[in-house]
Amino acid sequence: MRTHTSIDSPIGVLTLVNTDGVLSAVYMAEHTHMPDTGTFGDEGSAGFEEATGQLEEYFAGERRTFTLPLAPAGSGFQHKVWKLLTEIPYGETRSYGQLADQLGNRLVIRAVGAANGRNPLSIIVPCHRVVGADGSLTGYAGGLERKKFLLGLENPSRFETPALF
Repeated sequence: MRTHTSIDSPIGVLTLVNTDGVLSAVYMAEHTHMPDTGTFGDEGSAGFEEATGQLEEYFAGERRTFTLPLAPAGSGFQHKVWKLLTEIPYGETRSYGQLADQLGNRLVIRAVGAANGRNPLSIIVPCHRVVGADGSLTGYAGGLERKKFLLGLENPSRFETPALF
């Protein structure tokens, strides 16, 4: 059984989805790969208290890791990529190539990018921490402005402009 709720956040409304009582998705407004909202089940806040609390702590700068049971739907390869995403430390980034290398095959770099883009647990599984090989902000299902916000929240010095004098 699926249920969902919506919460406000500094990056706009987030829609949280539970499948059989376990968090299975976090979507942002205008999320590129968000499925039909009709598949989210009934709306209600029951069962989302822990996820909502941890997200609030994250946005307040009080939480660096999430400790929630998760049930994202995806292929075996996608699950491997998503697990690697959870291993990227708070405030740090990795490139798509680095993730492909961790999987042992540089040739899967595009598949890594596709799996990253299909991550249904935005923020919780930190796909925003993946950048281009040169450190540039590339692709994000929630939009590059949200990606920049999340990376800046985790590492404010990333986007600070150095003083000239």
